[in-house]
Amino acid sequence: MSRESHASTRGIRPVLAFAFLLAATAYQLHRQGRIVWCACGSPFLWDGDIWSSHNSQHLFDPYSFTHVLHGVLFCGLVCWLLPRVRRVWQLWIVTAIEAVWEIVENTPFVIQRYREATIGLGYEGDSIANSAGDLLCCALGFFLALKLGLRKSAILFVVVELALLLTVRDNLTLNVLMLLCPIEAIKSWQMGQ
Repeated sequence: MSRESHASTRGIRPVLAFAFLLAATAYQLHRQGRIVWCACGSPFLWDGDIWSSHNSQHLFDPYSFTHVLHGVLFCGLVCWLLPRVRRVWQLWIVTAIEAVWEIVENTPFVIQRYREATIGLGYEGDSIANSAGDLLCCALGFFLALKLGLRKSAILFVVVELALLLTVRDNLTLNVLMLLCPIEAIKSWQMGQ
Protein backbone atom coordinates (compact mmCIF):
# COMPACT_ATOMS: atom_id res chain seq x y z
CA MET A 1 0.00 0.00 0.00
CA SER A 2 1.43 3.35 -0.99
CA ARG A 3 1.95 6.11 1.49
CA GLU A 4 -0.78 8.25 -0.13
CA SER A 5 -3.42 5.50 -0.01
CA HIS A 6 -2.48 4.67 3.60
CA ALA A 7 -2.91 8.33 4.56
CA SER A 8 -6.20 8.43 2.67
CA THR A 9 -7.46 5.30 4.45
CA ARG A 10 -6.27 6.66 7.78
CA GLY A 11 -8.23 9.88 7.18
CA ILE A 12 -11.44 8.14 6.12
CA ARG A 13 -11.60 5.75 9.08
CA PRO A 14 -12.60 8.39 11.63
CA VAL A 15 -15.24 9.75 9.24
CA LEU A 16 -16.68 6.26 8.80
CA ALA A 17 -16.51 5.60 12.54
CA PHE A 18 -18.41 8.82 13.32
CA ALA A 19 -20.98 8.09 10.61
CA PHE A 20 -21.50 4.59 12.00
CA LEU A 21 -21.82 5.93 15.56
CA LEU A 22 -24.43 8.52 14.55
CA ALA A 23 -26.37 6.03 12.43
CA ALA A 24 -26.30 3.35 15.15
CA THR A 25 -27.46 5.85 17.78
CA ALA A 26 -30.29 7.13 15.57
CA TYR A 27 -31.32 3.56 14.72
CA GLN A 28 -31.41 2.51 18.38
CA LEU A 29 -33.36 5.62 19.40
CA HIS A 30 -35.84 4.91 16.59
CA ARG A 31 -36.19 1.32 17.86
CA GLN A 32 -36.93 2.77 21.30
CA GLY A 33 -39.82 4.72 19.78
CA ARG A 34 -38.20 8.14 19.65
CA ILE A 35 -39.58 10.51 17.03
CA VAL A 36 -37.24 12.20 14.56
CA TRP A 37 -38.36 15.78 15.28
CA CYS A 38 -40.87 17.60 17.43
CA ALA A 39 -44.42 16.43 16.64
CA CYS A 40 -45.42 20.06 16.04
CA GLY A 41 -43.32 20.05 12.87
CA SER A 42 -42.02 23.56 13.61
CA PRO A 43 -38.65 24.19 11.92
CA PHE A 44 -37.16 26.02 14.91
CA LEU A 45 -33.73 24.72 15.91
CA TRP A 46 -33.99 26.09 19.47
CA ASP A 47 -36.71 25.90 22.10
CA GLY A 48 -35.88 27.67 25.34
CA ASP A 49 -38.94 26.73 27.43
CA ILE A 50 -38.06 23.74 29.63
CA TRP A 51 -41.70 23.49 30.72
CA SER A 52 -43.19 23.11 27.24
CA SER A 53 -43.86 19.96 25.24
CA HIS A 54 -41.18 21.22 22.84
CA ASN A 55 -38.38 20.72 25.36
CA SER A 56 -35.94 18.04 24.18
CA GLN A 57 -37.79 17.84 20.84
CA HIS A 58 -35.89 20.40 18.74
CA LEU A 59 -32.18 20.35 17.93
CA PHE A 60 -31.19 22.52 20.90
CA ASP A 61 -32.69 23.58 24.24
CA PRO A 62 -31.32 24.88 27.56
CA TYR A 63 -30.15 21.37 28.44
CA SER A 64 -27.86 21.46 25.40
CA PHE A 65 -25.46 23.42 27.61
CA THR A 66 -25.26 20.47 30.03
CA HIS A 67 -24.13 18.32 27.11
CA VAL A 68 -21.36 20.83 26.38
CA LEU A 69 -20.31 20.22 29.98
CA HIS A 70 -20.41 16.45 29.38
CA GLY A 71 -17.89 17.05 26.59
CA VAL A 72 -15.67 19.11 28.87
CA LEU A 73 -15.73 16.44 31.59
CA PHE A 74 -15.33 13.48 29.23
CA CYS A 75 -12.47 15.25 27.43
CA GLY A 76 -10.58 15.57 30.69
CA LEU A 77 -11.24 11.95 31.59
CA VAL A 78 -10.38 10.45 28.20
CA CYS A 79 -7.28 12.61 27.67
CA TRP A 80 -6.07 11.65 31.15
CA LEU A 81 -6.77 7.92 30.74
CA LEU A 82 -5.72 7.64 27.08
CA PRO A 83 -3.11 10.36 26.45
CA ARG A 84 -1.42 8.52 23.55
CA VAL A 85 -4.61 7.99 21.55
CA ARG A 86 -4.98 10.33 18.56
CA ARG A 87 -7.26 13.32 19.23
CA VAL A 88 -9.78 12.23 16.63
CA TRP A 89 -10.20 8.88 18.40
CA GLN A 90 -10.37 10.57 21.79
CA LEU A 91 -13.24 12.64 20.36
CA TRP A 92 -14.85 9.47 19.02
CA ILE A 93 -14.63 7.82 22.45
CA VAL A 94 -16.16 10.91 24.10
CA THR A 95 -18.94 10.98 21.51
CA ALA A 96 -19.53 7.24 21.96
CA ILE A 97 -19.88 7.70 25.73
CA GLU A 98 -22.41 10.47 25.08
CA ALA A 99 -24.26 8.29 22.54
CA VAL A 100 -24.58 5.51 25.12
CA TRP A 101 -25.98 8.06 27.58
CA GLU A 102 -28.49 9.28 24.97
CA ILE A 103 -29.70 5.71 24.48
CA VAL A 104 -29.91 5.01 28.23
CA GLU A 105 -31.55 8.39 28.92
CA ASN A 106 -34.32 7.50 26.49
CA THR A 107 -35.22 4.12 27.98
CA PRO A 108 -38.65 3.84 29.63
CA PHE A 109 -36.99 3.36 33.04
CA VAL A 110 -34.95 6.58 32.90
CA ILE A 111 -37.79 8.59 31.33
CA GLN A 112 -40.06 7.48 34.18
CA ARG A 113 -37.33 8.29 36.71
CA TYR A 114 -37.04 11.82 35.29
CA ARG A 115 -40.82 12.25 35.64
CA GLU A 116 -40.86 11.02 39.24
CA ALA A 117 -37.67 12.51 40.66
CA THR A 118 -36.90 15.68 38.73
CA ILE A 119 -38.77 18.72 37.41
CA GLY A 120 -39.26 16.86 34.11
CA LEU A 121 -42.86 15.97 35.00
CA GLY A 122 -44.04 15.75 31.39
CA TYR A 123 -40.75 14.48 29.98
CA GLU A 124 -41.39 12.14 27.05
CA GLY A 125 -37.78 11.51 26.07
CA ASP A 126 -35.64 13.23 23.45
CA SER A 127 -36.34 13.38 19.75
CA ILE A 128 -33.65 11.83 17.57
CA ALA A 129 -32.75 15.34 16.37
CA ASN A 130 -32.36 16.54 19.96
CA SER A 131 -30.10 13.60 20.74
CA ALA A 132 -28.03 14.48 17.66
CA GLY A 133 -27.83 18.06 18.93
CA ASP A 134 -26.69 16.74 22.30
CA LEU A 135 -23.91 14.77 20.58
CA LEU A 136 -22.85 17.93 18.72
CA CYS A 137 -22.82 19.90 21.98
CA CYS A 138 -20.74 17.21 23.66
CA ALA A 139 -18.22 17.39 20.79
CA LEU A 140 -18.17 21.18 21.16
CA GLY A 141 -17.40 20.74 24.86
CA PHE A 142 -14.53 18.42 23.96
CA PHE A 143 -13.00 21.03 21.64
CA LEU A 144 -13.56 23.83 24.15
CA ALA A 145 -11.80 21.84 26.87
CA LEU A 146 -8.82 21.21 24.58
CA LYS A 147 -8.64 24.90 23.68
CA LEU A 148 -9.18 26.28 27.18
CA GLY A 149 -7.14 23.88 29.29
CA LEU A 150 -7.99 22.70 32.79
CA ARG A 151 -8.32 25.98 34.70
CA LYS A 152 -10.40 27.83 32.09
CA SER A 153 -12.53 24.71 31.51
CA ALA A 154 -13.30 24.63 35.24
CA ILE A 155 -14.31 28.30 35.07
CA LEU A 156 -16.49 27.58 32.02
CA PHE A 157 -18.13 24.71 33.91
CA VAL A 158 -19.00 26.92 36.89
CA VAL A 159 -20.22 29.79 34.69
CA VAL A 160 -22.52 27.51 32.66
CA GLU A 161 -23.85 25.83 35.79
CA LEU A 162 -24.60 29.20 37.42
CA ALA A 163 -26.18 30.61 34.25
CA LEU A 164 -28.50 27.59 33.96
CA LEU A 165 -29.31 27.75 37.66
CA LEU A 166 -30.32 31.41 37.34
CA THR A 167 -32.23 31.08 34.07
CA VAL A 168 -34.02 27.71 34.28
CA ARG A 169 -33.42 26.64 37.90
CA ASP A 170 -31.70 23.50 36.72
CA ASN A 171 -28.22 22.46 35.63
CA LEU A 172 -26.05 19.37 35.25
CA THR A 173 -25.25 19.09 38.95
CA LEU A 174 -28.89 19.39 40.04
CA ASN A 175 -30.01 17.10 37.25
CA VAL A 176 -27.68 14.32 38.41
CA LEU A 177 -28.47 14.94 42.09
CA MET A 178 -32.22 14.87 41.55
CA LEU A 179 -32.04 11.81 39.31
CA LEU A 180 -30.01 9.82 41.83
CA CYS A 181 -31.11 11.25 45.17
CA PRO A 182 -34.19 13.48 44.85
CA ILE A 183 -34.62 16.23 47.44
CA GLU A 184 -38.17 17.52 47.65
CA ALA A 185 -37.13 21.02 48.79
CA ILE A 186 -34.94 21.45 45.70
CA LYS A 187 -37.69 20.14 43.42
CA SER A 188 -40.18 22.60 44.96
CA TRP A 189 -37.73 25.49 44.49
CA GLN A 190 -37.08 24.45 40.89
CA MET A 191 -40.82 24.45 40.20
CA GLY A 192 -41.20 27.91 41.77
CA GLN A 193 -43.27 26.72 44.73
